[in-house]
Amino acid sequence: MTVEVRDVARRFGGLAALDGVSLSVAEGEFVALLGPSGSGKTTLLRVLAGLEGTDAGSVRIAGREMAGVPARERGIGVVFQHYALFRHMTVFDNVAFGLRVRRQRPSAAEIATRVRRLLELVQVPELERRYPEQISGGQRQRVALARALAIEPRLLLLDEPFGALDALVRKEVRRWLRGLHDSLGITSILVTHDQEEAMEMADRVAVMERGRVVQLDTAAALLREPATAFVAGFVGDAARLPCAVRDGAAHFAPLPIAPVPVALPDGPATAFTRPGEMLAHRGDGEARVRLVRDEVEGPARLVVQAGPAVLDAVAAPGEAFGRGDPCLLSLRGAHVFSAGGARARAG
Repeated sequence: MTVEVRDVARRFGGLAALDGVSLSVAEGEFVALLGPSGSGKTTLLRVLAGLEGTDAGSVRIAGREMAGVPARERGIGVVFQHYALFRHMTVFDNVAFGLRVRRQRPSAAEIATRVRRLLELVQVPELERRYPEQISGGQRQRVALARALAIEPRLLLLDEPFGALDALVRKEVRRWLRGLHDSLGITSILVTHDQEEAMEMADRVAVMERGRVVQLDTAAALLREPATAFVAGFVGDAARLPCAVRDGAAHFAPLPIAPVPVALPDGPATAFTRPGEMLAHRGDGEARVRLVRDEVEGPARLVVQAGPAVLDAVAAPGEAFGRGDPCLLSLRGAHVFSAGGARARAG
C-alpha cells in the first residue's frame, strides 16, 4: 500500500503542527518519522489514520484520496505507545474486537481461527484467556500488534510503540517487529524520537522539524549527507562547533582547532563532526587531555578540555596521551553550514 502526502497543513489555534508537509512511502516500505517533541510526527500519523483532519493538502493511500474517508474504512492498523487494550477484555477478545465490529462481520468460527493464528504469529498463543494486567509490557505490545493486524491491514502505523518497555525488551521487540514486517510484506510507518530505533528498523527515515519533513533518506545517507544543520545536529552523535569561514577555510577560534579547508562564502558558520573526526596531536597548546578511554582496538578515545569547551577526540595515528597532557586538535572531516544554509564537506 503506497502513501502520498502532499503539502498537508494542520493548525491548532496559532500553532502549525503540520506546515506543508510532504511524504512518499512505497508499497512494502518501512519508514520512520524521526524528530523531537513537537515536530509533528504524531499529528501526521493521526492524519494518515483518519483520527485528525487537515486544513490544506492531500493524503492518498493506495492511490485513493482520503478526504472524507472515516478511520474505520481506511483499512489501517494502528499501534499506540500505551497499547490501548481493553482492561475488561481477555487477550482473545481484545484481538477479536476489530473483527466483531466490522460491517461484514466474520462468523464466530472464522474470528476464533484468525485470532488464534494471530496470537501464534506474535508468539503469545498461551495468553488468550488472560487479561492485560496479568501479562508483561512486552506481551501487551504484542497483543496490541495482533489486534491491529486482525483486520488484515496493508498499512501499519506505529506511534512510539516501544516507549513503555524497558531497554532490553525494547530491543528484542523491535527486531522481532521488523522481521514480522518483512514476512507480511505490509507498509509500515513508525513514529519515534529515538534515532537508534529509527535507524535499526527503517528502510528510510523522515526527519521532521517544525511540522515539515526536512530530509527523507536512508540512515547512512542522513549521516553522510545531512541536508540541513538541524539534521546534522539531530541525527548521530555529532559535536556542534561554531566557526567563521575566511579565505576558503573554517576557523574555530577561540577553540584550539586547526583551520580546515571548506568551499563556502566568508561569514559565520557551524561545523558538525562525528565521533572519530577530531584528532588530538602531541604538542604544546591550550587543550589538555582530561580523560583517556582505553580501546581494545583502534585509537584511544580522549575527552579534551579546550578552554570552557569539553570535546571528544581520538588520538592521531602513532600518538599516545596521559591525563593532563597538552595537545593540539585538528579535524579530518566535518559538515559545515553557513548562516544562510549553504552546506559543504570540510576536510
